Amino acid sequence: MKVPRAALSVGTVLLGAAVLAGCATGSEPSRATGKETVTPTAPPTVTLPTATLPAERRTPEGTLLVADFGSDTVTFVDPERGPIESVKVGTAPYGLTVGDDGRAWVAAADAVTVIDTRTRARVDRIPYETDSGPATTGEYRGGGMGIALAPDGEHLYVGVNVPDGKGTLEVIGTEKREVTDTVPVGRRPFDVDVSKDGREVYATNHDSFDVTVVRADSLKPRRIEVAPYGTEGGLGSWLKPHYAAVRPSDGKLLLPFEGEKLVVLDPRTGESDIEPMTANTHQHGARITEDGTLFAVGTGPIDPSSDEGPSLTVRTKDGKEKVFPLDGPHEDVAVSEDGAAAYVTGGFTRDGFWNGITVVDLESGDARRLPAGERPLGIAVL
Repeated sequence: MKVPRAALSVGTVLLGAAVLAGCATGSEPSRATGKETVTPTAPPTVTLPTATLPAERRTPEGTLLVADFGSDTVTFVDPERGPIESVKVGTAPYGLTVGDDGRAWVAAADAVTVIDTRTRARVDRIPYETDSGPATTGEYRGGGMGIALAPDGEHLYVGVNVPDGKGTLEVIGTEKREVTDTVPVGRRPFDVDVSKDGREVYATNHDSFDVTVVRADSLKPRRIEVAPYGTEGGLGSWLKPHYAAVRPSDGKLLLPFEGEKLVVLDPRTGESDIEPMTANTHQHGARITEDGTLFAVGTGPIDPSSDEGPSLTVRTKDGKEKVFPLDGPHEDVAVSEDGAAAYVTGGFTRDGFWNGITVVDLESGDARRLPAGERPLGIAVL
């Protein structure tokens, strides 16, 4: 008989079975797996005219860019052949976002690093103003997590985790490349998203069961609880929000939970509806395309006796789902420009990760493994 979701906690589950894909609690910072590292000096500003570069140095369209959480790099990956080149950024990079100008902004433990993706060169390094402790590696490390650009490209928003405390949303002006404001949000801001009109920013806070809505003009924060299974277990609960996707048609936030429930949250009113999902697996990464198709990454079972393994759920705007099984835990997902393939990173925030990307053919369902950087998490298609 399946254990009721509301009753599940880390303690409950670990008594029964080894868990590959539970969610991080953040309640035990000493469990971080890496050692402290020295904060690197700022890389030099580099400007290389693309037209003067030899053809082999220009990054082709369709190249994948991944944040290597297990090292201090991002890796450029050919979607057919594998890694092209890795570029040093900061300690344990987590999320990344790419602007229309071809520059990537990478949230690491110690700073945001700017990369010119056309030339594969570092452009700048922007330290955080929030004190999140020493730059370390591992699941519970402090520093940047979710990251997103405003639609006009003038502001960047980064969720900064503060171990044992509430996080912040740092606002960066992209022209001068400096932090202009900080806003208090919830605990461990896994994901950051921006409304289509740029008027609101959303921090999805894993350890406080909520989303912080921030007005871009006033920077006033407003908390909305997102806990379809309740908050029983507190920091020890597995049943928390991870990633969100902004639905293009109406601006509502879609947050998948456990392959069982999709929370459809209206950030303006704070009200939400719950729609059923079918994968029955612990879910992390979420991505939505312009036609309203949602992609949700299933990392594996909380309770191996009753839950299903890792998967990728593809959910159309009318609620129909197709579930593609995956081999091993995964974390985040991106979709090819033509919508034919999904790229799912194998990094994963907990143990069980692997150093590659699963490429899923969305028509046939065929999947193949592609080597990438070390423990890839955030991903974008250039």
